[in-house]
Amino acid sequence: MIEIYIGQFAGVEALHAVPAGQKAAALPTVVFYHGFSSSKTVYSYFAVALAQAGFRAILPDAPRHGARFDGDATARAGQFWQILAQNIAEFAPLSAALHDAGLVTPGQLYVAGASLGGMTALGLMSAHPEINAVASLMGSGYYTTLARALYPPNRLLTPDDRAAFDAVLAPLIRLEAPRNLARLGTRPLFLWHGEEDDVVPATESVSLQQALHTAGLAKNLTCQWEAGVKHRITPAALEGCVAFFRRVAAIN
Repeated sequence: MIEIYIGQFAGVEALHAVPAGQKAAALPTVVFYHGFSSSKTVYSYFAVALAQAGFRAILPDAPRHGARFDGDATARAGQFWQILAQNIAEFAPLSAALHDAGLVTPGQLYVAGASLGGMTALGLMSAHPEINAVASLMGSGYYTTLARALYPPNRLLTPDDRAAFDAVLAPLIRLEAPRNLARLGTRPLFLWHGEEDDVVPATESVSLQQALHTAGLAKNLTCQWEAGVKHRITPAALEGCVAFFRRVAAIN
């Protein structure tokens, strides 16, 4: 049995799932970030599966998503990279709120996400050494190159246009995977990708796998590829993610 709540953590609404009767207990905790134009509710199946496995699952709504959506989908589509940067910035106060409430078992704070959420998870792994393990599903840690194809601004015609977009990406550059292989390789990391992904190409995850192998930093890496799958989460992806965290947390 599990329990599911809607709560506020550091001012952000989140879906909160736990094994029954353990809402106030210190538990291994997974903060899971949803995909772009989605919400915590759409990805609630991750909360259910994680809570069933013995974890506290916290699924915050990204800026301009879910309970934070203002109804302007067109404006949101032009702010993908700003939303990613804000997701990353909001983690520190959210983590502090969880720890201040005594909800996290020491040494068992984990982060995961899908698509935009997977990019968030990888950025957080670079920024926060206190995170103990990360799972990225159909994500990427190569922000500046991917930004040329994924949700670029409508126009980059003038030097001012290009400078404005560079300013949007600037907070993300220091968190890119190539600059942070040591931080990504010294803790457990799970990468999942559908091989036919038509939004975030599977090569984004494969490139990180290869970079970690080349650097001799792949001993903590688990990869799972799924043939014939486009940009969507499959039952195998969900099961692989939960199984990864169970191994890391030593939950039988």
